[in-house]
Amino acid sequence: MPLVATGSIVEPAVRDRRGVGAFNVIQLEHAEAIVAGAERAGAPVILQISENAVRYHGALTPIGRAALAVARDASVPVALHLDHVTSTDLVREGVELGFGSVMFDASALDYEANVQATAAVVARCHAEGVWVEAELGEIGGKDGVHAAGARTDPGEAAAFVESTGVDALAVAVGSSHAMLTRDAVVDLDLIAGIARAVPVPLVLHGSSGVADDNLAAAVRHGMTKINIATHLNKAFTAAVRTCLREDDHLVDTRRYLGAGRTAVTDEVARLLGVLGSA
Repeated sequence: MPLVATGSIVEPAVRDRRGVGAFNVIQLEHAEAIVAGAERAGAPVILQISENAVRYHGALTPIGRAALAVARDASVPVALHLDHVTSTDLVREGVELGFGSVMFDASALDYEANVQATAAVVARCHAEGVWVEAELGEIGGKDGVHAAGARTDPGEAAAFVESTGVDALAVAVGSSHAMLTRDAVVDLDLIAGIARAVPVPLVLHGSSGVADDNLAAAVRHGMTKINIATHLNKAFTAAVRTCLREDDHLVDTRRYLGAGRTAVTDEVARLLGVLGSA
């Protein structure tokens, strides 16, 4: 099945009140595991590569091309997305490489500057047929920039979408990035209010900190794209630790990275069921 546009996965899910899993890729094993989990679940999926992951690899091209290859060989629809990008040069590089969407994050700027910067990126990306997500309302825990407990105002969100032309909007509703526990509680009434006010799909960042029942409820109330990274990294790392602990002499990286890959595959398949993605 060929690589698909992000909108072709997200927009039908909005109509059907299904969640779409958007999972972050750091190593090749993540991409392989995420697609394998989606194939097991029979659900479309989004592979995300963040600006932080690009910085880790030193460039987008190696990990980006690897993820593209995994996506193109999948038996379910897979889209490729750049996550939390602040650099317009990286946006351009991703578009040229073949990414179908980008989350441009100018949320550290004041409102008017955010609108201006985001609208400029939207204009360039739309000219290339690329879908753009943006962020309004700070989401806790991201590199110290975002204030915990922030909430997005529905009216301001609607005005932001109209002013920028974005295709999807990440909003602050009670989740927080990089949480190691799953005890964040999202504001379901606020989600419903934003969904009524905003004519584009809503995105939940910091979903690793949200328990299964609350994730499912968030989808029912109007969330569509559900971003998950830390939770999968926890599953991967726990499997690697177990593998190494059981064999002090193990040096074959395929053995312990393979265990991590299997753990992520299992958890992706399970989470896609929670989100009703199939």
